[in-house]
Amino acid sequence: MIDHIGISVDDYQRSKAFYDAVMPTLGARCIMELTAAETGGTYEGAGFGVNKPDFWIGTGGALQGRLHVAFAAPNRAAVDAFYAAALAAGATSNGPPGIRAHYHPNYYGAFVLDPDGHNIEAVCHQPE
Repeated sequence: MIDHIGISVDDYQRSKAFYDAVMPTLGARCIMELTAAETGGTYEGAGFGVNKPDFWIGTGGALQGRLHVAFAAPNRAAVDAFYAAALAAGATSNGPPGIRAHYHPNYYGAFVLDPDGHNIEAVCHQPE
């Protein structure tokens, strides 16, 4: 249903470094980067994904309020790795890895606040 999502960030280089550090834990990477010269203005952006850029960050200033973005993880170990990499890259914990049975019995997720305060989650819906 959703092809891609993009969010504005306050400090593009800081946020790019953060997502460069955490996305590989989910099998994703920066696939495309746009410069201001390419966009004909001041916008710079980076698109992360597996086969195509699904999640974009870009210049434009911090958004008002927090967004929640949940990334699918292939297994629980990837959720754990995402959480560890995010904390090492400067994120703040917003909920350590674990079962969230109030969603469903196999919902295993971890939540962090990224450099702009967005609630970023990695989640696996598979048993063990």
